[in-house]
Amino acid sequence: MFISLVGVYGLVVALVSTLSVVEAKQSVPVTCGSTVKLQHSNTKYRLHSHEIAYGSGSGQQSVTAFEGSNDANSYWVIRGSAKHPCPQGTPISAGTKFRLQHVHTKRWLHSHHHAAPISSQHQEVSCYGDEDKSDTGDIWKFEAEKGSGVWTRDAKVRFVHDETGVYLMSHDKKFGRPIAGQQEVCGTKKKNSDSFWVATEGVYMPDATLPDDLDDEL
Repeated sequence: MFISLVGVYGLVVALVSTLSVVEAKQSVPVTCGSTVKLQHSNTKYRLHSHEIAYGSGSGQQSVTAFEGSNDANSYWVIRGSAKHPCPQGTPISAGTKFRLQHVHTKRWLHSHHHAAPISSQHQEVSCYGDEDKSDTGDIWKFEAEKGSGVWTRDAKVRFVHDETGVYLMSHDKKFGRPIAGQQEVCGTKKKNSDSFWVATEGVYMPDATLPDDLDDEL
């Protein structure tokens, strides 16, 4: 009987260890160099851009939120900058400064003191520059809703524009032609449920801070 109890105890310990590994796998960290789609938490539309300029404000490349989940124009690469390096595989933690580069056009998610095209009380968000052209208006900071302060896939998070302090947001206000049905994306001073985003589909670079042997186990 003693041997049986020892065997059962060992089985329980092994099972708990296995569940811990599975849980660790599910909490996928969002890291620098990853290519991801960002879903607006309230409306489920994805952060999006395209070769269409705003007809007002800055006249720069427009940024919207798009309903479809299969559009390649909703992919963004997480990168650092010369002043704020972010080596590939570095987990994004609270306060980390980074840039989001639109995969198709190579321009950077940007904001500045222009009024948003639909909700003029908010701030315009656009895409700006190219691989060799970027400025301080392209820098964003990560803010966690709760927990450890490390950005993980499927967690609700916020993005704060470093230069002006607005939160990246979207809402159900939609454009007409030529981008009919797409939602406005803008910057707001208010921290509310419209400023939550979730990392969904994408290619997530492995956490480079994990020891090689632990990374292999996971």
